[in-house]
Amino acid sequence: MAGRLPACVVDCGTGYTKLGYAGNTEPQFIVPSCIAIKESAKVGDQAQRRMMKGVDDLDFFIGDEAIDKPTYATKWPIRHGIVEDWDLMERFMEQVIFKYLRCWAVYLMGKLEPVCIFLIPPDH
Repeated sequence: MAGRLPACVVDCGTGYTKLGYAGNTEPQFIVPSCIAIKESAKVGDQAQRRMMKGVDDLDFFIGDEAIDKPTYATKWPIRHGIVEDWDLMERFMEQVIFKYLRCWAVYLMGKLEPVCIFLIPPDH
């Protein structure tokens, strides 16, 4: 285990997502579990958004930044503890991993180490 970086811990909840590193006593970040996207009047549901690819995919904000964007549609991809919109959740997690936790692919002794391992909580 010597020389290994601490594991990232992400707890996605309906209202807030807690982010940090294994071994710490409390999370480094607590952000609202929301995402703000540009949305036209005609394009709003998950199936239609999937068809729109390109630069619009990069035009989004998460957490407190999402709440502060009145010209964007604020979405909550998790409802009652269940992910309802996996496309938005994927974007949300990309920002969590790369922007907040600053995780990148790690090579140790010539081998690519996994960045994320997802586990189901024991009560599910």
